[in-house]
Formats: sequence, C-alpha cells, structure tokens
Amino acid sequence: MHETTRISRAVAALAFLLAPALSHAADNASTGAPVASIRSAQAQSGASRLDDYKDPDLWGRIRSGYAIPDLDNALVARNTQWYVSRPDYLARTAGRASLYLYHVVSELEKRGMPTELALLPVIESAFNPQALSTANASGLWQFVPGTGKDFNLKQNMFKDERRGVLASTDAALTYLQRLYTMFGDWQLALAAYNWGEGNVQRAIKRNQALGKPTDFDSLSDLMPAETRNYVPKLQAVKNIIANPGQYGVSLPNIENSPYFTQVDKTSDIDVAIAAQLAEMSVDEFKALNPQFKKPVITGEETKILLPKENAEKFHINLSQWGRALSTWTTHKITGAKESIATLASKFHTTPEVIRQANNIPAQSRLKTGSTILVPRTSASTGDIAESVMDNAVVSFEADHRNRTSNKYSGTSRFKPRNGHTHKR
Repeated sequence: MHETTRISRAVAALAFLLAPALSHAADNASTGAPVASIRSAQAQSGASRLDDYKDPDLWGRIRSGYAIPDLDNALVARNTQWYVSRPDYLARTAGRASLYLYHVVSELEKRGMPTELALLPVIESAFNPQALSTANASGLWQFVPGTGKDFNLKQNMFKDERRGVLASTDAALTYLQRLYTMFGDWQLALAAYNWGEGNVQRAIKRNQALGKPTDFDSLSDLMPAETRNYVPKLQAVKNIIANPGQYGVSLPNIENSPYFTQVDKTSDIDVAIAAQLAEMSVDEFKALNPQFKKPVITGEETKILLPKENAEKFHINLSQWGRALSTWTTHKITGAKESIATLASKFHTTPEVIRQANNIPAQSRLKTGSTILVPRTSASTGDIAESVMDNAVVSFEADHRNRTSNKYSGTSRFKPRNGHTHKR
C-alpha cells in the first residue's frame, strides 16, 4: 500500500478521534458465553527485530511477540464477547491505532518487552490521545497528573505531554518495566499499572499471611472491579488479534512501517500554519501532535510529528514561506482595569478570540497576575520564553462579584481521583 493510500485510510478514522473512549463501566457490564483462549507464541528473548522484520502486516509482528502467560476465565470470555459484538468500535479503535502502533511496537521490541503490551491503549483509551477520564487521567496511556510528573511528562498552560505520543509511550513502558521488576510477573505488573503498586503489594501480603497463592487470579477477589477486569480485557483483545477469523472479526491492514517522522522546528509556530505547511488539515495535524493545548507551538527544542511525505512538503513550503510563523504572544494582567474587552481592543482582536485561545468561560473576568495568550501586534515580538511557558497561570472568576473562582495554571490544579487509589 502506498503512503498516500495509507494516510487516506487513517484520515477516514480521524473523525472519531475526539470522541471519548467507551467507559470501563460499559465494558464491565458486558456478558457473553465463555470463549477458549488462544495460547500465544513466546517472544524472542530481548531480540530486536525492528525495521528488518519482513512481515508486511503489523498485526502479525505483534502476534509473534506475545510473551505474557495466557489467562482463561469467565471474565476473559465475557470481555472477548463484548469486543466481538462491537465491530464498529473495534474498527474505529484500529483506525486510530494505525497512526501510533508501529512506534509503540518498535519501542517495546527495543526494550525486549512483550508486544501484546502495544494493545494496552485499546483498554486504556481506545487509542484516543485526547481521552480524559473523570479522574483526570489523560492520553493514550491514561496518566494522572501526579504520575505524569513522576515520569517527567511536562504539563503547563501550553502543552500536556501525557497526550504526546512519543513522551507518553516512553513513560508508560518505563513504568511497566519498573512494575515488572518489582513483581516479576506481567499480570501483576498490569494490575499495579491500573490499581497502584502499593495496593497490589498489600494484596500479596494478605494472601501470603493466609498461605494462599499470589498470582493475579488468586488476588483478583481483593481487587476493585476495574482492576479485576483489566488483565482479562487485555487477554480478550490478545485473543481477537491472535485469531480474528475465529471470532468473525476483520482487522484493517496496518503496514509494518513507520507512519510518522519527527520534524525539528526552530521558532514558535501556529498550529494552523504548521498544518498548512504540511498540507494537512488541522485535525490530522492534531492527531499526531495532541500535546499542544494552544493555537501556537512553543519551545525551541519542541519537535512535531508528520507523515513522511507531509514532512517533505513541510520543509519545501517552509523554505518558501517568507512570513511570520507565529501570530501569538503572551500578556500578563497587571490590574482589574484590564478587562477582556479592553485587551481585545489593545491587541486588535475580539473578546471571543481571547476567550477561545485561553479557555476563558463567558461571563467571567481575568484576575491580576494571569498570563494569557494574545495576538502579536508587532513583527519584532520574540518567541515566548521557556520561563513564561513553565510558570504561566490563568486565573479567572465569575463576573458577578461572587466568590467562586476557577484556576488553570502551569503548575496545574487537578482534582484528586474519586473512590479508589488508582496510581496513574
């Protein structure tokens, strides 16, 4: 399949990209008859096959690297039936995965990790990098803010690297490796990824004190429903990928070749301009670069991801551009007199543009000390400084003189998880 055909197929799936992943609750409510599990092949021990691997189909490459022991129980059967009965859901998920899956599989093989872990985002986010849970877990791998910071995923007013394909995948695989080292068992490592390592350790100690086994199945009764279903869900997806014909599932072809390449940028650039130079729609561009939260991409060392042929177009068009690459800068609010209306007048724009760029709700006003994004009024205005990016705070309050306020900042104020101590 030529690259243009592949891009067209992937673009067709992008209409579903911003739709939220189906909830765990819906998954847990599934029912169905038991289905025999498929015994997976063992991965080559630590061998890196990467680009010299000849299988033209990425699904085959994933199957050949299965290495986590199979689980076969009623929950596996129930979750397998849930996925099999929703072919449209599987097709949308596979369409989104086609952009990212080659990279994930390659990174797993570099680390000598089981390749079925590449299927984990099916469970976490349905391969939607914009997925956001009610507990503020975000991205393909669903990191909560605190764990994201533990793995150096930058979160500020301009970007959230929990959504970034490269950074979040590296963080997730590093975390999974750490958990496997801790427990010596991939099923328990996966349970800890979902539930938190402290909870899994306590469950192990409890069973040990009672003289009971400490494998995943034996500990599952001590786990919350989400975690109890977590490994069975991955096993269900493994089974379907291992033998789609057995389940009446038709998998779309995903080429065993890179979908995107990294492109350096040397100055701030608007998302819309970057997409225009790459001859892509903004939605296509954002699908590969979902970490950027504002209409401008900042930071000298920041890279963008583009399909290979679009990267070539980007470089050619950039060399012929001859205009400013960014139309945005920042402004710090110094007093109550700086209303959104007066700011709009000062920067030759409209209040709606300022509100949209900064996610400021209607009928609210900015508080002193806020740093906001505004249109550039002079070609001499430089790029946004790294210190501004890391420390920018946007605070606003209702415009009716009440005491309620909302805050969004570079240091991030996120609500805690509710109901359980899920680490990520």
